Amino acid sequence: MKITLLTYGSRGDVEPFISLAQGFIHAGHKVCLAAPNVYHSLVDSSKIDFIGLPGEPQQLVQDFVDGAGKSQCRMILTMSKFVLPLAVRVIEETRAACEDADIIIHSFLFTSAGHEIAREMGVPDISAQLFPVFSSTAEFPAPTFPDIPLGGLYRRITHDIVTQTFRQGSRLLYKRVRRKNPGLPPLTSWPFDGRNEWQTPILYGFSSHVVPRPGDWRDEAYITGYWFSEDHGDWIPEKDLLNFINSGPPPISIVFGSIVTRNLEGIYKKVLEALSLSKQRGIIVGARHKIRDSSQAVFQADYVPYDWLFKRSAVVIHHGGAGTTGKGLLAGVPNIVLPFTSDQPFWGRRVYALGAGPRPIPIKNLSAGGLAAAIIAALNNEDMGKRAKVISEGIQGEDGVSRAVNIVEKYMKGKAGQAFYNDLPV
Repeated sequence: MKITLLTYGSRGDVEPFISLAQGFIHAGHKVCLAAPNVYHSLVDSSKIDFIGLPGEPQQLVQDFVDGAGKSQCRMILTMSKFVLPLAVRVIEETRAACEDADIIIHSFLFTSAGHEIAREMGVPDISAQLFPVFSSTAEFPAPTFPDIPLGGLYRRITHDIVTQTFRQGSRLLYKRVRRKNPGLPPLTSWPFDGRNEWQTPILYGFSSHVVPRPGDWRDEAYITGYWFSEDHGDWIPEKDLLNFINSGPPPISIVFGSIVTRNLEGIYKKVLEALSLSKQRGIIVGARHKIRDSSQAVFQADYVPYDWLFKRSAVVIHHGGAGTTGKGLLAGVPNIVLPFTSDQPFWGRRVYALGAGPRPIPIKNLSAGGLAAAIIAALNNEDMGKRAKVISEGIQGEDGVSRAVNIVEKYMKGKAGQAFYNDLPV
């Protein structure tokens, strides 16, 4: 079976799909992965056919952080501004990636495009999401909305707002592109429309120990577990890093993933002050400038695999990205979440609700004193440490990649011989 995977975004949006690709290859399938070209070096091209897509996803991340925040409308406008100049080239490359595919699996930003290419080619598609989207529930609000005590109806409405904002925004954007490129096919159905003969299944790449499956989701929505990989390539820890870790008690790890913002230097300054106030050592990974610290209590590294680092840490401080949160919880230590945008506030709330970390601190409210208090609480709260270990054990008992592969294989066996989409209403 040939499987095409489509994803776009930051490194955290791409790495889980590389793990999925490896899982499908291990199961004997052929895989083509289309993702931003800047991540080509992460892929073993001898095993995975890689189609590089144009654009600089880091710019999209910065525009989200500095401009969109948690506003649905600003997120759509930000995506539109980024996508418009690239749309035709991206569509051409993704259609090439999908040639001869038996099934197309697509991420959040490819929801409409991936579904339409699948319809055009007459093959099934599956949505693969890293946060709970496109499945309405009364059990929790949509990730970009606050969890306020207004009941199940409010929570359902928030999911409907997110779905419709994304759906209609995508359609308007595509129509603008097609106006100048009339050779592109028209948009047809929404993949999760209950009126369709087939609704596109959704695989959610997170743990049911972190987000229990809502009882009111449709049957074709699956929580598989995280799509992790322990393959660190040629990376080995440098001697200075090991010496720092071994020279004292476990440090506090600080990572902000692919977050880019004009305010990052000021944020790190508050982090350093918080470490000093709490009398803790820290390891900062991925900062794009040299951190000034005269105390010798902070180590800075360009890159360290999160799963390797976090389990050697006392506490993890991060932005609340879906994958980073998963690896933070996998480590079995308290997590302190400083959310910037998008689904990050949702993951911060989940960590706090699980008892695996203090209340999240939105980045706009960050202060050195507040973060220091959160660090001290995370270090001294025995129940928090125990809860973090329990959650870790649950995640360790899952194999999200294998479960996702099994679901796709069973789905394809069940649909064998059927023609897809040709007779669906437009």
